[in-house]
Amino acid sequence: MNKLIIPTGYMGSGSSAITDLICEFDGYEADNGTFEYVFLHCPNGLFDLEDKLLVGNNALRSDEALRSFEHRMHELYADKYWWVANYRQKVGENFRKHTKEFIDSLVQFESDSYWYMQERVNFSRFIKLAVRAALRVFSGGKIQLKKPLEYAPMRMSFVTAQEFYQKAQRYINDFLDDMGIREKNIILDQLLLPHNAYRAENYFDDRMECFVVNRDPRDVFILNKYVWTKGGDPVPFPTDVNDFCDYYKRLRKAERPCENVHIHVVQFEDLIYKYDESLRQVMDILKIAPKDHIRKKEKFDPSRSINNTQLFRKDEYKAEAAVIEKELEEYIYSFPYDNDADIKQSF
Repeated sequence: MNKLIIPTGYMGSGSSAITDLICEFDGYEADNGTFEYVFLHCPNGLFDLEDKLLVGNNALRSDEALRSFEHRMHELYADKYWWVANYRQKVGENFRKHTKEFIDSLVQFESDSYWYMQERVNFSRFIKLAVRAALRVFSGGKIQLKKPLEYAPMRMSFVTAQEFYQKAQRYINDFLDDMGIREKNIILDQLLLPHNAYRAENYFDDRMECFVVNRDPRDVFILNKYVWTKGGDPVPFPTDVNDFCDYYKRLRKAERPCENVHIHVVQFEDLIYKYDESLRQVMDILKIAPKDHIRKKEKFDPSRSINNTQLFRKDEYKAEAAVIEKELEEYIYSFPYDNDADIKQSF
C-alpha cells in the first residue's frame, strides 16, 4: 500500500525540511515540490463545507455552502496565476469532474423558490426589475416575468455526518488517485494544517502519515522580521516582539489536541542537531529500509540548514529573543550546543 505523506507546520516552522528529507528515499516523490495543497482547509474549502453542513445547517446555509465551495474549487482549478491554484495542471483535469460529482452527491433537494442571497441587485438586474414592474403595471398584471436572480435553482443538503464523510472520502480518494498514489508514494505539502489535523480520521485511511513540524519561535520571529519580510516573503506574524508572543500563544492554544497515531510531531531542530536519530524515526514510521536512502543529504543537508538556527544569539537580536524566551518558554528548544549562525546564509 503506497503512502500519502503530509508535511505541515505553523507558518515558517520548516515543514519543507520533511518534504526534502523524504524525497531522498527511493519511491517517494513530490511532483510539485513544496507546492501547498490548500483545498481542504482554505476559506470555503472542504472543511468549511463540513462545518456549514453539519453544524447549525438550514436550507439557506446549505445552498450558500455548496455554492461557495463550488466557486472556490473552480478558482483553484482554473486560476493559473494564483500560486496556490492551477489544479488543472498540478492535479489534472479530472479535479473539476470529481468536484462536480461530489457536489451533486450532496445535493438532496432543489427549489425554484429564492432567498435574499439570490436577490442581490446589480445594474443589469435593476433594469430587468424595472422592465418587469412596468410590464406588470401596464398589462394589468397579465404579464408576469420571472424575477431576475443572481443564480437559480436553490440547492439544499441535509446530509448526516456519516453520509458527508463517506462522500468526502470518495472525493479525496479520487484526488489521490489523480496524484498517482496507486503507482507511488506521494508527498503533498500542507494538505492538512496542525489546527485541523484532528479531522484527519474522518477523511483519510491508514495510507496517510502527517508530520507536524515545530520550531523554536525565537528563530521564526527573527527570520520573519529581518530576512523573510525584507525579501518580500513574510509570514503573517507580528513584527513587534510583545505582539508576536501574544499572537503565538493564542495560535498554539487554539489548536485542538489530536491523538491520531498517523499524526507525528517533529522538531525542526532535531532534524539538524539529532539528524541520525530523527532520520531513524522517520524511516520507522514509513517502514523504509536504509538501502532506500539513495539521495542522502542531496535535498536536506543539516550542515546547510543549521544556518537557519540560533540566530537569536546575535547581539542585535538578544533583547527580543529574551522576551520570547520568557513569554514562550514551553516552545523554546534546548540546543545541545551553541551555533554561531550567519544570517546572510539563512534561507
